[in-house]
Amino acid sequence: MEVSLMDILNARDSRAQRQRELLCRFGKPLICFTMNIAGPEKVTPLVREGFSLGRELLSAQLAGLPILLQEDRTADTGCELMLVVDADATALKKITAQIEDTFPIGRLFDMDVLAPGGAKLSRKDLGLPERTCLLCGNPAYLCSRSRAHSVLQLQEKTTRLLTDAIRRKRSKAIAAMAQKALLYEVCVTPKPGLVDRNNSGSHRDMDIFTFMSSTAALGSYFESCAMVGFSEPDAQAAFRQLRFHGRNADDAMHRATGGVNTHKGAIFTLGLLSCAAAWAGNDIDSLLSRCEDMTVGLTARDMSGITPESARTNGQKLFAKYGITGIRGEAEAGFPTVANAGLPTLEKALDAGLSPDEAGCSALLAILAAADDTNLISRSSRETQLRIRQEVAALLQRSPDRQTLSELDRAFIRDDLSPGGSADLLAASWFLHFLKEA
Repeated sequence: MEVSLMDILNARDSRAQRQRELLCRFGKPLICFTMNIAGPEKVTPLVREGFSLGRELLSAQLAGLPILLQEDRTADTGCELMLVVDADATALKKITAQIEDTFPIGRLFDMDVLAPGGAKLSRKDLGLPERTCLLCGNPAYLCSRSRAHSVLQLQEKTTRLLTDAIRRKRSKAIAAMAQKALLYEVCVTPKPGLVDRNNSGSHRDMDIFTFMSSTAALGSYFESCAMVGFSEPDAQAAFRQLRFHGRNADDAMHRATGGVNTHKGAIFTLGLLSCAAAWAGNDIDSLLSRCEDMTVGLTARDMSGITPESARTNGQKLFAKYGITGIRGEAEAGFPTVANAGLPTLEKALDAGLSPDEAGCSALLAILAAADDTNLISRSSRETQLRIRQEVAALLQRSPDRQTLSELDRAFIRDDLSPGGSADLLAASWFLHFLKEA
C-alpha cells in the first residue's frame, strides 16, 4: 500500500515516542532498525525478506548480549525492530555500522543506536565515514537533500540489492543442504559395498575422509547451481549452464581427492536438484517436474548413434546392450526412484523414530530394489544386478537388522560389488528431506 508524507511523519513521531518510553523504562541503550526504501510503497514481500535478513545479521552479531526487550512491528509505513540491549552504546553502534558497511544490502538498513539518555549516536562520534549514496557514492545526505536521483532509479537499485542478497542467502542454504546430504549418505552405516564409517566397502582408493574432502570442495558448485536456478527461467538454458559448472566441479573434486572419483554422479544429481530447488522452493513435486523440464531429451542427445561397437563408457555400453538409461533417464523422469522409493522409505523410518543410520540403510535398500544401478552392473553383470534386486526386495519385507546388513556388506565386498548409483540417489533422498524440513 502506498503511504503519504504525512503517514511517514506520523509513524516517525510514534516511533520516537516509543523510543522515549523504552529508554525511560529500562535505562539501557536502544537499537532501532528500519529500512531505507524510496517511494510511497514501503512494504513489499521483497522488502519483508530483506528486513528479515537484516534482523538475522543483527541477531548474529548480538549473540551473547542480554536482550531485555524486542519489539517487531510492520505497518504500511515500513518494518521496524526495537531492541533494548544491556551493553555499551558505543559498542552497539560499531556493530550496527559494520553491518551497514559490510554487506551490499546493508546500504538499505538504518540501524540507529540511542544512548540511555536519549542521544542518537552518529558515525562521526565513532570516527566513521558518512554513509554514501545508494547510486553515486557521494555523501547520502547531499543527494537526499538535492534530490539528485529519481525515485525510479532508487527503486530499481533497491530491488537489485534485495533480490541479489536474498538469492545468495537461499543459494548458500541450498548448497549447505546438498553438502549435508552427501555427508549423511557417506556416514550411513553399514552400507553394502559402499564407503561408510566401518570400512571402504569394495573400494581400495577411497575412504570416508576422501568423501569428506570431496564434499568440502563442492560447496561453491552447489551454490552456483542454485544461483542458476534463481536467475535463468528457461529450463534448457539452465541445464546448459549446469553442465558448464559441472565440469569445474569435477575438476575441483579430483583436485581435492588426489584424482579419485568420489562424487561424479552426485555432481550431476545434486547439482540438478539444487538448481531446481532454487526455482521451485520446497515444493517437491514442482522441483522434480523442473528436473524433467531441464533434462528432457538428454538421453537421446547423449546416446545418439551409440552402438555396441562404438560405446566407450560404461553408461554407453549398458545403453547400447540393454537400453538402460541410467541417471539420465532417472532425471528425465523426475527421479521416480527417489520420489517413490528412497524419500518415502527414509521419511517413514525417521517418523517411526529410527536413527539416521537405520533410516538411511532402509532407504538405500529400497532404492536398490527399485533402480537399475549401472555401477552395480558394471562391476558384475546385468543378471547379478537383477538377482540382487530380488534378494534386497525380499530382505526389505523382513526389516533387516544391523547384523543382517553387515553380512550383506561383507558379501558385497567379497564379490567386489558397489551400488554407487544407489548411493547418489540416497544422497538425493536426504537432500529432499532436508529441503522439506527447512
